[in-house]
Amino acid sequence: MTPAASVQLGQYPPARRTLLHLSDTHLLAGNRPLGGRFDTAANLARTLEAAEATGIRPDAVVFTGDLTDLGEPEAYAALRAVVEPFAERLGAPVVWIAGNHDERPELRRSLLDLEPTQEPVTGVWDLDGLRLIALDSTVPGWHHGDLDMRQLEWLSEVLAVPAPLGTILALHHPPLPSHVPLFDILELRDQGRFAEAIAGTDVRAILAGHLHYSTSGTFAGVPVSVAAASCYTMNLARPAVDVNGMDAGQSFHLVHVYDDTITHAVVPVVDAPTGDYFSAEWLERMSRLTPEERLEAFSRKRP
Repeated sequence: MTPAASVQLGQYPPARRTLLHLSDTHLLAGNRPLGGRFDTAANLARTLEAAEATGIRPDAVVFTGDLTDLGEPEAYAALRAVVEPFAERLGAPVVWIAGNHDERPELRRSLLDLEPTQEPVTGVWDLDGLRLIALDSTVPGWHHGDLDMRQLEWLSEVLAVPAPLGTILALHHPPLPSHVPLFDILELRDQGRFAEAIAGTDVRAILAGHLHYSTSGTFAGVPVSVAAASCYTMNLARPAVDVNGMDAGQSFHLVHVYDDTITHAVVPVVDAPTGDYFSAEWLERMSRLTPEERLEAFSRKRP
């Protein structure tokens, strides 16, 4: 059977790299219900099951923050116990991003096996030519975001040498506006300094979380993609002032990196009846046809 990732039926060759982007798991010690109503562990398990069912073999699994709700050691241990075997099955490294609900010392100790300090949780991954940089937009003791000058200077030094396939940045607080008032207070502050740090560099995309809903935009000319939460999402089918959390609408992103573009597909975590017309066998049949035969077989409208 022809692997789907190696088949080119249109103008674009297969993606050079792929990432699995998830966010805002908000686990609590003892799996206490978040807000008294959300089973965050069950929702995470359901999200990981849906992600694995796609058959993706990503180059990295990226969690963009709020890994736990209170920074508890037991919550980090529970997260690691579930995610690390999942990532091992997919053959991919896990990139943990700190969020405003996390605590740097315990995140460093429990997830990264590092000294439990207040140092920002940052890192650089070389994914066979694609550079992935983890930034820490958290402010200890606060829920809003910021990137201090020390971290921005470090980022500028890393970006001074371009990567073969460019760079993707990952942080918790997105450098985007939100129409939901509460996020205006908890936004990433002093974004102009961040824009200066990435201007003229090879940064191709920014991944973020924090908002508990999927959205996208551009920042300093760079596309920004925000993944919704696995724990609960914001019910945007309300006036902005009445937006609150709901136990529905969870999703994750499949990030495909091509030579000239990057796509971010929002994958809903939902049980729904699905048709069965397309399959690996169908793809195999199509791949054996010439481009003209494929158009005749599938593109031509029939009377």
